[in-house]
Amino acid sequence: MTSTSSSRDLLLRQTRIHFPRLGDAQVDITPIEKGGSDRRFYRVRSSPDQTLILVKYNLEREENRLYVQVAEFLGANGIRTPRVYFHDPEEGLIWIEDLGETDLWSYRDESWIVRRALYDSALEEVAKLHSLPHAAADRIRNDFPPEFDATLYSWEQQYFFENCLGRYFGLDEAQLAELAALPALGEIPHRLAELPRVLVHRDFQSQNIIIRQNQAYLIDFQGMRPGLAEYDLASLLYDPYVTFTPEEREQLFSDYCAARAAAGDPVPHQCAELLQLCAMQRLMQALGAYGFLGLVKGNKAFLSHIPAALASLIGIVAQRDGAEKLHDVLASLR
Repeated sequence: MTSTSSSRDLLLRQTRIHFPRLGDAQVDITPIEKGGSDRRFYRVRSSPDQTLILVKYNLEREENRLYVQVAEFLGANGIRTPRVYFHDPEEGLIWIEDLGETDLWSYRDESWIVRRALYDSALEEVAKLHSLPHAAADRIRNDFPPEFDATLYSWEQQYFFENCLGRYFGLDEAQLAELAALPALGEIPHRLAELPRVLVHRDFQSQNIIIRQNQAYLIDFQGMRPGLAEYDLASLLYDPYVTFTPEEREQLFSDYCAARAAAGDPVPHQCAELLQLCAMQRLMQALGAYGFLGLVKGNKAFLSHIPAALASLIGIVAQRDGAEKLHDVLASLR
């Protein structure tokens, strides 16, 4: 028996223990390939229309332990997420609702009329999160990973310099140091860190939004923490996995503002400007992740997303006064 089949047999036994109603029914457990996560996902099927998702997570990462707590918090506040059926914290196993395999990314080639309606559904859900009153957020805030502060924003920039510009594109240390020292970059973490925070998803992109019956459900939210709403918005509108025209981005931005207003929490007047700064941060973080996952972790598929993310970053940096040196370097890498 291979280690893989042995592992599945163990997961099957655990499933039968916690779901005795399965009885002697035939149960199949099939791995699901999902991104760069250190978690393992399985579809548990006892009949064509009876399935569960089983998540096996790394016990050493505290963030993974938060999944159930965050899921229950989001559900209690009317935000659509998969239901949690059972959690075994000692084994690092979670059985959750199977919402299907169709994510928002799956609609990337559909007409804009179709896509916009689905994106609006996702934006309405995240607007609920961003609009939660402080009293609701404070009940869970202390359990989250470190909030977005100047240190975390600076780390994102360094992650980009090290793993994308250095590791992937081969820029030397002197070049990296010169770019990292640009005042136009250095001031961004401090400016963003001074602003009031709300709860953010942290990885709000098309593959972390499941579409079921034309409604959006949020997944992979265990990294939720206090931050800026514009960071989540930038993650979706500048998602390297899909393509938007400037007009489409503007429409979705307007739709998000309307969703926040409908929730009784209008966006601040500087939201559009902050969106650009957060998009710079998010794209640098994503490019750093692609380099790290592709070259250090050996998942080469992530490297294919670098050109699209780089093109978006170049377009944003071009609008940033004082970042001309960075723009010229990035443009030379295309």
